[in-house]
Amino acid sequence: MALLKRSSKPAPDPEGRMPLMEHLRELRNRLVIALLAMVVGIVVGFFVFDPVWAFIKEPFCETPAAGQLRPGECTLIFSGIFQSFFLTLKVAALVGIVVSSPVWLYQIWAFVTPALYRNEKKYSFAFLGLAIPLFLLGTALAYVIMDTSLAILLGFAPSDTVAAVQIDEYLSYVLIMLVIFGISFELPLLLVFLNIIGVLSHATVKKHRRTVVFIMFVFGAVITPGGDPLTMMALAAPMVVLYFLAEGFMFLRERRLPNTEDFSHLSDDEASPLVEDHAPVGDPAPLDDPAPLDDDPPGSGRR
Repeated sequence: MALLKRSSKPAPDPEGRMPLMEHLRELRNRLVIALLAMVVGIVVGFFVFDPVWAFIKEPFCETPAAGQLRPGECTLIFSGIFQSFFLTLKVAALVGIVVSSPVWLYQIWAFVTPALYRNEKKYSFAFLGLAIPLFLLGTALAYVIMDTSLAILLGFAPSDTVAAVQIDEYLSYVLIMLVIFGISFELPLLLVFLNIIGVLSHATVKKHRRTVVFIMFVFGAVITPGGDPLTMMALAAPMVVLYFLAEGFMFLRERRLPNTEDFSHLSDDEASPLVEDHAPVGDPAPLDDPAPLDDDPPGSGRR
């Protein structure tokens, strides 16, 4: 019976990899920990709702339209019974995601790390250290220009109208602006990552530089909620600067690598020249004749 007893822990495969069920169990545990951390952060968000909402509302309060309903006061409106509750819930969820970010970022990191090589782990530490400041820099820029962008958008209204801005609509605008600017500042870092793992070369980036810069301005005009020229320039210009910084990093990095033949100037349909090591002219040296095989080894009894 002892031989038939099964172990509670599945054995690894011959290559030492963790079984699929172990991966799924680990993923489930880390998701539970991340969700619990977010729930705790949301509870904290309910307690700090007032100062956070005052911070979010500040860009709108700087616009002339903020005091149209009640002169001298910054006023937003809501039209549904449950809209104020969902507003509080959204702000608390935003606080919860930010407060719990060290926990769920670590859970993602701990789940992905075993699949990385040692040099990839080293680079991923650096990327994580740069990704968070770049995201915060993008959100800070969005917050700084938001009042001017709102003033431009609300300034197109006729003079005999009143801007009655819905709370839910304004909160959605703020969140979209913060997320778009934050993620857009990560794109040059993605180019550097692709260059390090060998997917994207500096020659390719240099070849398509003008096209990429043009696409960035189009992206800034299309992706921003208002589509005003100020917001477009505020998003596209830093992206272009970060793009050139990323290109400079690629150039310096590839200069330090061992010299290899570059075929990036060839078109996709053109074959690269093959480098062959030709043998020297002349007959090759004859091989030494191997020793004759002994058909009748000793002790075989054959003559």
